[in-house]
Amino acid sequence: MDITQGEEEHFDVVVIGAGMSGLAAGIRLALFDKKVLLLERHNAIGGLNSFYSIDGRKYDVGLHAMTNYAPGVKTGSLTKIARQLRIDLEAFRLSPQKQSKIVFGGCDLFFNNSLDFLKSQVRFQFPDQIDAFCRLCEAVNSDFHALSPEKWNVSVWKVLPEFISNSLLINMLMLPLLSYGSSQENDIPWNQFVVLFKSIFLEGLARPYEGIRVILRILKDKYKSLGGLRKMKCGVRQIKACQGKVQSLILDDGTVISADHVISSIGYPETLRLCSDKEQTEVDENIGRISFVETITVINDQPKSLGWKDTIIFFNDSEHLEYKCPDSLVNPNLGVICIPNNYDYSDDCELSEGFLRITALANYKSWKGLSNTDYREQKKIWFDRLQSKAFEYLQVVDDSYVKSITLASDMFTPKTIEKYTGRLGGAVYGATYKNPTGETHLKNLYICGTDQGLLGVVGSMMSGIVMANRHVLAK
Repeated sequence: MDITQGEEEHFDVVVIGAGMSGLAAGIRLALFDKKVLLLERHNAIGGLNSFYSIDGRKYDVGLHAMTNYAPGVKTGSLTKIARQLRIDLEAFRLSPQKQSKIVFGGCDLFFNNSLDFLKSQVRFQFPDQIDAFCRLCEAVNSDFHALSPEKWNVSVWKVLPEFISNSLLINMLMLPLLSYGSSQENDIPWNQFVVLFKSIFLEGLARPYEGIRVILRILKDKYKSLGGLRKMKCGVRQIKACQGKVQSLILDDGTVISADHVISSIGYPETLRLCSDKEQTEVDENIGRISFVETITVINDQPKSLGWKDTIIFFNDSEHLEYKCPDSLVNPNLGVICIPNNYDYSDDCELSEGFLRITALANYKSWKGLSNTDYREQKKIWFDRLQSKAFEYLQVVDDSYVKSITLASDMFTPKTIEKYTGRLGGAVYGATYKNPTGETHLKNLYICGTDQGLLGVVGSMMSGIVMANRHVLAK
């Protein structure tokens, strides 16, 4: 159902942004018969985890893997989400990764969804650290609240050495966690480290055979079946504040609406920028600096036929771990290679074409400052450079053959991310500093999603649920 231009209506809750967290919040509220309106500025749902089409071919955005796989674990995050949203988790058709690896300093550390396998790898590469690594796993796997609360917002670099003394092993463990979730340069808060370590290494990675669109379809259909209202291609122009509360929302098309509660999934700085009582300079200090470029190559063959057997490769070929906004357009020395074909799909299914995705840190301001001509030229240059870098790790001897079987390719930059998601600075992981309570300076305005502090597909859905429960349903 949609609302039409010109209506002035009051809702129990307005949810801004139809990404994973916004959809989950909307479903949770609609389950309890709340009159919910979901607003989305773009013509597609999903936000940072969506898909697009070129010449009939579907490309995932964001999703390399879903974390927290842990099939059959009743206390797992995915099981909790399914229960809270009353959806059938089996419908996601999740398939586990086959094998991934971390490459750093000439050392390879393999992992899959078995903790025992990872422990065997640590024992082989770092025999004097295996006991310390097991203690770390036990601490992370324990009740999160049993971990010292005073360490929740402490830098991981102050806590992790209490467990592990080998700097190379620390860096190797940090590389996937930073790459898949840290909004802070060269750092991550200990509490977020715990969440990401558990979700990636202890519970594991998986992917739906159809990619992100199957999850979006399930969430959209669930929200629609509950009578949830939505308005696409229309965001919020301004949040009018009065006496410490949201008084009304002015939409892009001029419609004025009001609500008892407003939950925003579009980002913390992005939300505060809309508030009539906030100065822009005060807001912009927390805009994130972590952004990426990604190249996507489609080939007329299965990657395994070329000897590419890993699901995901996290690589760093410089001496130090430098997870930060690069000075140049792209940092090719640290990145992620993802091969969506290399999941253990059920019934021996194979994707009809081969996909290669290469992700690397990028400088938003440098890309933003290019002229249109230079922008197109630099995309071509960096596409080739990143593919050459990936071929080093994929051990491609004849890159001309790969080019000969290439069917299509594409590349997105921080400019693309900002344009299609609204994330200021193309900040994939949002604001540098998170808002764990979800509360804002306005009594009935709340944040969910990335800037509430839970990341990825699973984390975002959980955030939407938690914020809906805590700030609306509990009241």
